[in-house]
Amino acid sequence: QDADPRQELRRALRRRRRESTPAERMAAAEAIATQLLAHPRFPAEGYIAGYWAMAGEVPLHVLQLRLAPAQVWCLPCIQPDGSLRFAPWRSGDPLVANRFGIPEPDLDPASLLPAREMALVVMPLLGFTRNGRRLGMGGGFYDRTLAFRREAAAPPWLVGAAYAFQQLDSLDAQPWDVPLDAIATDKE
Repeated sequence: QDADPRQELRRALRRRRRESTPAERMAAAEAIATQLLAHPRFPAEGYIAGYWAMAGEVPLHVLQLRLAPAQVWCLPCIQPDGSLRFAPWRSGDPLVANRFGIPEPDLDPASLLPAREMALVVMPLLGFTRNGRRLGMGGGFYDRTLAFRREAAAPPWLVGAAYAFQQLDSLDAQPWDVPLDAIATDKE
């Protein structure tokens, strides 16, 4: 059985991302929030899904803090089937650690929202290409959750949040990959 050629690339990109300094992370958070909020496709209202930054991922707290009252911040929650559902969350609301140690809102699973109800999903990534390919951590959570987007361009708007150094020249597509609509980095 052949090893996944993406694994070595993932290791290198994870290492580089973890080496980013707190100042680089804060600058990236500021730049990405400013760019997204100024973008004409940024939803004026509705559910906006982000993520809890881990292992050097671009933090999104700046974006969360700048949302208008009609924009509701949500965090992903891993489901038993490996998909994601989303929970509205405000700073101070209770959190619990999921099986990977990532904080998730402590809500009844029946109250979680499907991805189709999000106006925007901002996703973490390890690598990306300019044509919208995304290299994630390898668990397939976002690809499973957003599989309906492979069939039709429907909401939510999908944006990858990254450092410019995560850009790749090319990335082979996998049949299950869901392409991004846009990528926001600390540079553009």
